[in-house]
Amino acid sequence: MKVLKCVAIDDEPLALRLISTYASRIPSIDLVTTFEDAISGAAYLSKNEIDLVFLDINMPDISGLDLARALEKKPLLIFTTAYREFAFEGFELEAVDYLLKPISFENFSKACQKAIDYRQFKDRPHQVDDDSHFFVYAEYRQVKVLTREIAYIESMEDYIKIHRDHQKPLLTLMTMKKVLELLPENKFARIHRSYAVPLSRIKSIQHKKIQLDGIELPIGDAFAAQLNLVKGKGA
Repeated sequence: MKVLKCVAIDDEPLALRLISTYASRIPSIDLVTTFEDAISGAAYLSKNEIDLVFLDINMPDISGLDLARALEKKPLLIFTTAYREFAFEGFELEAVDYLLKPISFENFSKACQKAIDYRQFKDRPHQVDDDSHFFVYAEYRQVKVLTREIAYIESMEDYIKIHRDHQKPLLTLMTMKKVLELLPENKFARIHRSYAVPLSRIKSIQHKKIQLDGIELPIGDAFAAQLNLVKGKGA
């Protein structure tokens, strides 16, 4: 089993000692260091490869939420806080879990297991099976995505949003390049740096725009020629 290299950032020394004690009881968690301020923690994360960060939210110099948004390298995140009202923002940042203080070992252990499961999920080969579906990690769980239900895919830097028929979109930590590798060959095309669409759903193409069912998306200059080629193959 892969051991996750972790750091903890919290302005409360007692909270850091508790996390250190808990982490020492979980063999697959290696807490390499701790920080009592967000600035020092951010500087360390910018220079070191870390798998998981236990991150307090309410800190005096920089909030944990702002730190998480600013990180160029995106480790897994487990937020630790005494304030329940930050849970939604933590969810938007695709945190593995959100632990309310005082943290019990049971809840800490469950959060760590989620991080371990997610890392194993990301590291294993992902391929579309015969039923034409694949799994993504979203909303703190693995979600099955049927390719026939994908309306279009939207890129949001390190994340993608999968828009599906009659369901809310799925936001997951994945690149557009990676998700296209999971999809059936010659069934989907990237039309823009921010969008990919199923070829079967294209209603019309005009003036560098694609019409799908009830939505219009732009065509990027870099993808126009490729789109015509792929569309021709599918005709």
